[in-house]
Amino acid sequence: MVCLYMKQCRMNVFKPEVFQGNLKDKKYFEGWYFKNVSRDLGHVYSFIPGISLNPENPHCFIQVINGLTGNTQYIEYPVSSFKFSKKEFLVQVGDSVFTTDSMVLNIDSPLIKVSGRLGYSGSVKYPTSLLSPGIMGWYSFVPYMECKHGVVSVSHRIDGALTINNITLDFSGGKGYIEKDWGSSFPESWIWLQSNNFTNSDACIMMSIAKIPWLGNFFTGFLGFLYYKGTFYPFSTYHKSEITELSLDNEILSLGFKGKHNQLRITAKLKQSGILLAPKAGEMSRRIKESIDSELEVELLNNAGTIIYHDHASRAGLEVIEGIFDIVKIKPAR
Repeated sequence: MVCLYMKQCRMNVFKPEVFQGNLKDKKYFEGWYFKNVSRDLGHVYSFIPGISLNPENPHCFIQVINGLTGNTQYIEYPVSSFKFSKKEFLVQVGDSVFTTDSMVLNIDSPLIKVSGRLGYSGSVKYPTSLLSPGIMGWYSFVPYMECKHGVVSVSHRIDGALTINNITLDFSGGKGYIEKDWGSSFPESWIWLQSNNFTNSDACIMMSIAKIPWLGNFFTGFLGFLYYKGTFYPFSTYHKSEITELSLDNEILSLGFKGKHNQLRITAKLKQSGILLAPKAGEMSRRIKESIDSELEVELLNNAGTIIYHDHASRAGLEVIEGIFDIVKIKPAR
């Protein structure tokens, strides 16, 4: 166990935002997710730089999704154009550079051309500790997991503009979010949602439920939080929270979670979505639907039933891979 711990430390477990792999890995992927929403909510774009290491087609890439149209692009680059730092979060794909503080884009492909710089400031970081170095908590130290997850920035201010296919879009005063995944494959099925564009507050939310293969079997795991008025309210497997509701009816997703002190209720309305590529054994061969134009209604209560927070969010990220409904066991709220 000590050896595994030391190996994980060498893999920057306490810096999950930096590149965790190496360019000699096989059947490996790593990707960072940069979501950008303009101040007037009129522009919604996510950019996903990453690397796919596999015997058939090793390459690095940038995926682009326009939240309002659902249009997506996948731009491949040779592995040699992937640069990174192990000391801090800095990744370069082709002529585009991604850090915690900025995103500089220079994409020139037949179907999409993007140039410009977005600066990020006032980043809210997810709290960490020696035994919980990131959003995965102590699961960060568990070996042989197919996919691991990190939250780089819960929310931050955006300044700057991007020129996309000769149209300049101003993102100044908008809000951004950064997360990442790495390993060999995405889970078989999952739900993921995220927003920091609430109507009446600067709250932020991210929740994910997944079927997680491990050592020839699988378990249902979930993690996430609501951030409100400087306080994180976590709900996760490792916090011994419970799923109290999970249903999908006519594009309306209902979720419920119960923790030691509080309950979280979410209603999500799926709107415009696009097709993204996702990893399987290192290859970007799966096709999944993602929306970054969905709507959320979020309610936080204490376990006595008193409402702590209630608000609506727009331009929300939402992925629903429906096999998850077959394996989740609901524990009714008490």
